[in-house]
Amino acid sequence: MPLVGVVMGSKSDAEVLQPALDTLSHLGVEYEVNIISAHRTPEKARQYGITARGRGLEVIIAAAGAAAHLPGVMASWTTLPVIGVPLAGSELKGVDALYSIVQMPAGVPVACMAIGQAGARNAAYLAAQILGLKHDAIRTAYEQYRKGLQGG
Repeated sequence: MPLVGVVMGSKSDAEVLQPALDTLSHLGVEYEVNIISAHRTPEKARQYGITARGRGLEVIIAAAGAAAHLPGVMASWTTLPVIGVPLAGSELKGVDALYSIVQMPAGVPVACMAIGQAGARNAAYLAAQILGLKHDAIRTAYEQYRKGLQGG
């Protein structure tokens, strides 16, 4: 059963999110991927958010560019942790998306990663840290990864 829901605003975002998917797989974290637009398919976004916990998800990674409303919309429909990944989808190269994600109102938090693939990868690592609080195998896999970083 997937523990992480990875959502992106459009199929064209998949390449940027691939490092997150690779990282989740490497750490043994089951995930699902969905294309959901906060603007084009708002009802789909609502349904995804309100059913996420009941379907077994424990963390959501949401990526979007420009106005980057998807992470915030997800957070508005669930109390699961939401990790936002800003994408460089406009002339502002993702800075607009970063600002959109970090400016969530009090009480509806979204963790915000760096812009692009590095942020996508870190979103997966943060998801693993969160899941590691409950799932020993994921915690162990993440700890092994971190030990590997010490070797240079």
